[in-house]
Order: sequence, then structure tokens, then C-alpha cells
Amino acid sequence: MSIAFEAMVFARDVHSTQVRKYTGNPYSDHLAEVAGIVSTVAINSMQMQAVMIATAWLHDCIEDQDVVPADLARRFGPDVQAGVLALSDLEIGNRAERKAASRKRLAAAPWWVQNIKVADLISNTSSIVKHDPKFAAVYLEEKRLLLDVLTNANEQLLEVARKQLAAAQAGGGE
Repeated sequence: MSIAFEAMVFARDVHSTQVRKYTGNPYSDHLAEVAGIVSTVAINSMQMQAVMIATAWLHDCIEDQDVVPADLARRFGPDVQAGVLALSDLEIGNRAERKAASRKRLAAAPWWVQNIKVADLISNTSSIVKHDPKFAAVYLEEKRLLLDVLTNANEQLLEVARKQLAAAQAGGGE
């Protein structure tokens, strides 16, 4: 069984009772979308591709479901564990302090982790803009600042995210 498949099964299980904030859809729909987006990025190593997709499936399991990082290392290996930790918003402080710390953490993350974060932003933006216009103004500015520091992410993913951001800021949704 591939590591990506194992991660999908595990993520669907640990997030089984979680739903998306605005739609009530299963949270695993978001995880599947993020994994699907990153799977479109061509890379030279099939092993690294599997690690990236597995990490995409698992990217919220520590912060949302209290999965223990050591369990991820044991089940999926140190690369997946490191990727999920790099994607986990565990900072403390007020929102501005947390987001600044998150940008710093993600700016230092490897390219493949940055790809997952861009895919996560792409997945989240349309729902937030559609269902919470007031919060969307805050979120879109945070997204802009974050995209500015994700300099090692795939250029094509960044272009999609930037176009989505520009359309949302212009009032066109996606």
C-alpha cells in the first residue's frame, strides 16, 4: 500500500467527525482537494511525490485532531512528520502575532511544503469569500502576505493562488 493511500485512509478516519465551517461538508473533502491540487505538480521523484501527497492529506491532523507528531513519524516516516509540523499553526499570541510567526515558519519551509500551503490557500479561499465576506477581507490580506513569502513554491500553483486572490479582492469571487 502506498504512503499516500495510507495517509488518505488515516486522515479520513481521524477527521471523520469534522465538517467544513461554512458548508457542513465532510472535512475530508478539503483534504482531498489539497492532495489533488499538489498531485498536479510534476516532480522528478515518485517517492517525494508520495510524501507530498501524504503530507497534504495529513496537513491539519495535528492542529485540528491532536494527532501526536511521533505517531506520524512511526506511521508515515520523518519526512511526512516534518512536513505536517511545518504546516501546523501552533503559534501563540494574538492573530497578528500568530500569522507573522506562521509566515516566518512557512518562508523557511522546503518547496514541497510550500506547495501544500499554496494548495491549502487555493482550497480555502473560495469558501471563505463566498460564505464570510467580512472575514474574507482579513483573510485575503493574510493570504497576500503569505504568498509573498512562499518563494520556493511551484510557480504555476502560485499563479493560480494569486489570480484567485486578485479576483476575490476585485469582488469577482474566484
